[in-house]
Parts: sequence; C-alpha cells; structure tokens
Amino acid sequence: MLNRMNRVRATERLSPTRGKPRAARHARGIALIEVLVALLIFMLGVLGLIGLQASMTRAQTESKVRADAAYLASELNGRMWSDLANLASYDGTGCASQARCSEWQSKVGSSLPGGTGAVTVNATSGDVAVTISWTMPNGETHRYVTHTTVTKAAN
Repeated sequence: MLNRMNRVRATERLSPTRGKPRAARHARGIALIEVLVALLIFMLGVLGLIGLQASMTRAQTESKVRADAAYLASELNGRMWSDLANLASYDGTGCASQARCSEWQSKVGSSLPGGTGAVTVNATSGDVAVTISWTMPNGETHRYVTHTTVTKAAN
C-alpha cells in the first residue's frame, strides 16, 4: 500500500496537470494577462503625467513672458516719468528719435519672442498707452497694454 502511494506521488510530480481540478488546468497564463493589463494601466498613467508636465511647462513659459512684458512696460513708464521734458518724443512704434525709447525697443525685441513695443503719448494731457506684442513659439500672438498718466506734479 505504501509503495502504491509513493508511485502516485511520483506520478503527480512528473505530470503537473494530472490530478488538478479542470478549472486550474485552464487558468494557466491568466497571471501573465493580469500583469500585461496592469502594465498597460501604469503606462497610461505615466503618459498622462508626461502630458501634464508638458502643459505645465508651457504655462510656466507663457507666465514668465507675460511677467517680462509687464516689467518692460513699467520700465518704459519709469523712463518717461524721469524725462518729462521729452515726453512727446516717445510717441510711435519706432521712437528712434529718443535714445532711451530706442534702447527700450531693442530690449523688448531681445527679451520677448518676436517682441515689439509701441507707445502712444498725448503730450497735452500726459496720457500714455504702452502696447507690447509678442508671438509664442506655437504661433499664439499676445498683447500687454498699460495706460498711465504721466504729468508734472502740481505744486
């Protein structure tokens, strides 16, 4: 009897599917499919994170350029405040007649992608509009406009 039991055990060791329930024989390979599905879900998550990172980088770049445009407009307003006698010479897109404005124009062009600046000055009222335009690498055109009144202080 003991000899017969040993033979049955030896046979089971040699043939791994013998003696197993029918469902277990057909379930082979299911673990591999589960792993592949898990990898697919994981990869979709990674691709989502990569897309999120790309959009955040784009938003950060656009935000920096907008901040630079605001700074440049404020800088020109400061230059005009310190040069009230020549306020009318700042008017126009090129403003090449005014050295300080021409320097500012070149700074706009070098600081912003495709950046241009235009100034509209009403010398009698002191109203000034500074318009800065730029084009992002994806082709979107943006504008920053600021309106200020630059006049001599009343004594």
